[in-house]
Amino acid sequence: MLKRYFLNNKKRNFSIASIWIKGGSDMDSPSKKGINKILCSLLTRGCEGFNNLALSKYIESYGAELNQEIFEDGISISIKSLNEHFSKLFPLLDLIINKPILSETEFKKVKKSSIDHIKKDKENPFNICFEKWRKIVYSNHPYAFNTIGNANDVSKITYEDVLLEFKSLKNREKYLISNNPEINGENFGTLEKIILKEKSDHLNNNLNTTNRFDYIDNDSNQTIIMIGDQTCSRRSNEYFPLKVLESYLSYGMSAALFKLFREKHGITYDLGVYYPIRSGNAPFLIYLSVSNEQALFAFELLSTLWKNLLFNPLTEAEILLAKEKLKGSFLLGNQSLDEILQRKIQLVSYGISPISENDLNSKIEEISSLDIFKLTNKYFSKPFLCISGNKNICLEISNMWKKNF
Repeated sequence: MLKRYFLNNKKRNFSIASIWIKGGSDMDSPSKKGINKILCSLLTRGCEGFNNLALSKYIESYGAELNQEIFEDGISISIKSLNEHFSKLFPLLDLIINKPILSETEFKKVKKSSIDHIKKDKENPFNICFEKWRKIVYSNHPYAFNTIGNANDVSKITYEDVLLEFKSLKNREKYLISNNPEINGENFGTLEKIILKEKSDHLNNNLNTTNRFDYIDNDSNQTIIMIGDQTCSRRSNEYFPLKVLESYLSYGMSAALFKLFREKHGITYDLGVYYPIRSGNAPFLIYLSVSNEQALFAFELLSTLWKNLLFNPLTEAEILLAKEKLKGSFLLGNQSLDEILQRKIQLVSYGISPISENDLNSKIEEISSLDIFKLTNKYFSKPFLCISGNKNICLEISNMWKKNF
């Protein structure tokens, strides 16, 4: 069943229609990781009345765009065109979702592309370290795996497997949103507001220090450090306090991480926080990369910062600045219609009702330093650490880790 929503956004000369299919790589079976990524790509490579080339030419003839992307919790397919051409292009979405060709020839191309993508990812030590980190955090949960799958599974996926997966996809919940009233959808602004008070089930509290650490022996001049844990669902009332914490740590040049590692000591190549939206328990991860010479010192600084979060609540000045930066980031996210529609339809699929800018700001203002302090102790008292670097450095950090955590 397809649920339709019309978002009455400010008048524009172009229209976007975006479909969110509930269930993405989390629907991959244990031995077929990456199958939904292949299916997602294959859907847009031809539908009833159009083979792959004809579909591309038809869309390009109107200067339009067709995009697809897979996430852990869903599949997004969208089409974007000038308003005067929208009526000619919008029907394609229905054909792509319900009557795709699923050509075997195109399947072989998509499968090869997935394998190439996986190989390319393996060339990046950051990706390798993150894959290892989320594996120890999530174990066999779907969030432990890359949305594109792994080379071993993808190489064994057959054309018949993808056809069977499409049958499963047809039964998944689907949501459509557009800024064009031609879709005949329910007005997004009038949706009933539902107050959600979901609590998250934290799964990892009983793991010892050894099981919360791993490393990759990488003979290079760079050391990558990742520390964090899984937290809460986007539906949880804990989500926004953790967003304020993310803002405090990583937003702009006033961020705690930037001031400590770059401004004060000038020792990092790259650093930040990864805290994505998830239907289930989302990861909250601090990452940084440094030269081998600075790796031990960087870990000492990171350990001190981490302990400070656990033992000392943020000051009123720190939390006020973090809130303002967070509200500013939401305003920036509202500049692109593509982002607005994608975010809103994704949240609806999670069962989250729309919220006005005023309500959002009020919700953020209500967050106290104590709220954040409680959550840091709930989620980060036993963090998970993964390092990529020289083996001797990794082992030294491991010893420091065992003493501190």
